[in-house]
Amino acid sequence: MNLSELECRTSFAAARVARLATADARGVPHLVPITFAVEGDRLLFAIDAKPKSSVRLRRLRNIEENSQVSVLTDEYDEDWEQLWWVRADGRARVLTRDLDGPRRLLRARYPQYADVALDGPVVEITVLRWSGWRYAGS
Repeated sequence: MNLSELECRTSFAAARVARLATADARGVPHLVPITFAVEGDRLLFAIDAKPKSSVRLRRLRNIEENSQVSVLTDEYDEDWEQLWWVRADGRARVLTRDLDGPRRLLRARYPQYADVALDGPVVEITVLRWSGWRYAGS
């Protein structure tokens, strides 16, 4: 069963982790898990101080080259009647100023950020389309 926009937002906001899909200017995809906060039709995630393979992250380079992104969250269960997914498609931009508000939202949602510095940029995604599905029986 397809979900309404309100059901999509509600399910997405309740999820704890999502997967961010970006692509570079040539269309080469890249997928990474993210923690996030939802504020209306805006998704926010931060580059935190956990160890990374590089300080020049591919997700940020891709967003600079191609701002179109998709973010997916889902629930898998052996009981397939519990299955659902929600995707947020939109445009991303890297914020480097006025980050206190977004960082406050992320810290409120994830207590782990009390011990992990949020000193990198924040990415803001303006959601242009919500879509989702939930098992509805046969």
